[in-house]
Amino acid sequence: QVQLVESGGGSVRAGGSLRLSCAASGLTFSTYAMGWFRQAPGKEREFVASISWGGRSTDYADSVKGRFTISRDNAKNTVYLQMNSLEPEDTAVYYCATGSILRVLSAYDYWGQGTQVTVSS
Repeated sequence: QVQLVESGGGSVRAGGSLRLSCAASGLTFSTYAMGWFRQAPGKEREFVASISWGGRSTDYADSVKGRFTISRDNAKNTVYLQMNSLEPEDTAVYYCATGSILRVLSAYDYWGQGTQVTVSS
């Protein structure tokens, strides 16, 4: 069965950096586009970034463009989200998902359990 396991979350001061990882199993990882989403308390889950199966195409939400970078290592079945210049507004649970490069939640088939990112001012 497909499993996605996120790691790398934590607490950081504003301006700091974190690198999230999402390890995938149970699927031919190199043939799947991957995405990162986040959900803040009391808010809907929102798109953050996505990457095509080969890594050539990426997409970012306007709120993170220029600060976050999505990448993948198909040899390790892992997708990453490098987050720099973090802001308190980035505080959320971050989820990885597989199946699409689109910004729409319904386009994704499988989801991880999430990892908490907390940014203090």
